[in-house]
Parts: sequence; structure tokens; C-alpha cells
Amino acid sequence: MKRFIFYALATFLVVVWLTPFLISVFTSLKSMDELMLMRRWWEPPRELKPGNYITAWTDANMGRYFLNTFIITVPSVIGALFLSSLAAFALSWFDFKLSTPILMVFVGGMLVPFQMLLIPVYRFSVNTGLYDTYHGVILFHIAFQLGFCTFFLRNFMKTIPDSLFEAARIDGAGSFTIYRRIALPLVLPAMAALSILEFTWIWNDYLWSLILLQSDRLKPVTLGLVTMQGQWITSWNVMSAGAIIAAVVPLVVFLMFQRYFIEGLTMGSVKG
Repeated sequence: MKRFIFYALATFLVVVWLTPFLISVFTSLKSMDELMLMRRWWEPPRELKPGNYITAWTDANMGRYFLNTFIITVPSVIGALFLSSLAAFALSWFDFKLSTPILMVFVGGMLVPFQMLLIPVYRFSVNTGLYDTYHGVILFHIAFQLGFCTFFLRNFMKTIPDSLFEAARIDGAGSFTIYRRIALPLVLPAMAALSILEFTWIWNDYLWSLILLQSDRLKPVTLGLVTMQGQWITSWNVMSAGAIIAAVVPLVVFLMFQRYFIEGLTMGSVKG
């Protein structure tokens, strides 16, 4: 009876969670006449209109927005993981007086609401020439994701036995060699899980792109959807098609690397 109740509740929660997504899919495959005339807008389409996706991709310039999002997301994830892994290695392996205050700075940065930093970040980007550029958005993504990534990886690196590092040090290995040959391979599952989270967050970012980008040729897919809303103000089917297209890439990335995601989250949970 307990198993039946558990699976019934789990199934109910999954259905509730997927209902808005299914309605969006149905809307993206309907014609405007069907949307306007049908009262039960949650029903499946009577006649499929896959051309809405072509319209969203070509006429609404979703192809360019997709390319911009990849240009911003991929370097941001790589930069955040590389710098945070170096910082986590230093904070977990080297023993110095300021290690705890520096870690507190990283953790404290995670607690500051991004909305409080909008005006300072905007003014700084304008004064330094980073406004309305790819590398400006990339640098700010790396900077604001660095605290969480460092805190996340540092906790995993603390579980590595010190004897491995000491043995490598006795054999003459330098700090960067120990980081590259020992620390990175051991925390690779954690970095894989973190990369999936970071890719999803940066891909779906709207706030920093809105603040730091103005040119349409540089906008990512999240800003592109807003632009599409202005152009297709009554074409809900095209807007839904664009939203589905934008959600496909994070979904595919998660499905492809979910094994590494689960390994990273469960690493260190079982000892022995």
C-alpha cells in the first residue's frame, strides 16, 4: 500500500509538472484560427502546424539568437569551471591564514542578490568598454558564478586523502602537476555535474543579458523570445514554438550527461 501511494503521488507530481510544457507543445502546433476559436485551449491540435517552428527559426531570427547563446554560454562555463577548480584546489590543499576569510568572501558573494548590483555592473561595463560585447557578458557570468563553483568543488576536494598529495609532493611533483594529474581526475564527476548546472543557468539567463547587451545581433535566445513577443504580439503559436526551441538544448544536454550528473551528486555519499 505504501508503494502504491508513493508511485501514485509521484505520477501525479510528474503530470502536474509536465502539464504546462505539454500545453506549450500543443499551442506551438496549432494555427491561429484554432487558437482563437477553441475554448479548450489545453486540448491537442486538430491539425498539426509544424511550420510554426520554421517561422520562429527564420522569420523571428532564432537561429542567430541560438548562435549568440552558444558563444556566451560555452566560454562562460569553461572559464568558471577552470578558475573555480584552481581556487578550490588552493583553498582545500594549501594551509594559509587567509584561507577561511577568502572562502567566506566566496560564500558571501553567493548571498548578495543580483538585483542590487545592476546599476554598479552597468556603470562599470560602460566605463570599461565591456558594454554591448560578447566578452563583457562572458566575464560577468564567470565572475558571478565563481563563488558557487568554488564552494561546490572545494567541498569535494576536501574529501581527497592528503596522502595522495603528499606522495606526489615527495616524488617531486609541483602544485600545478598535482592539480592536473591528481585533483582534477578525482573530482571529474563533480565538475561534470557542476557543468550541467552552470550550462543550464547561463543558457537561461535573462537578467545580465538584458543589462549588458543592446544590439540585436548580440542577443541570446532569452532576449530573442522577448523580441519575438514584440513582433508576434498575437501569434501565440509562434511564440510557443520559439520557447520550445529554446528549451531543447538544455534538455538534450541534461539527458546526454545525466549519468555524470548523478555520479557527481552522489560522489562521497558511500564510504568504504
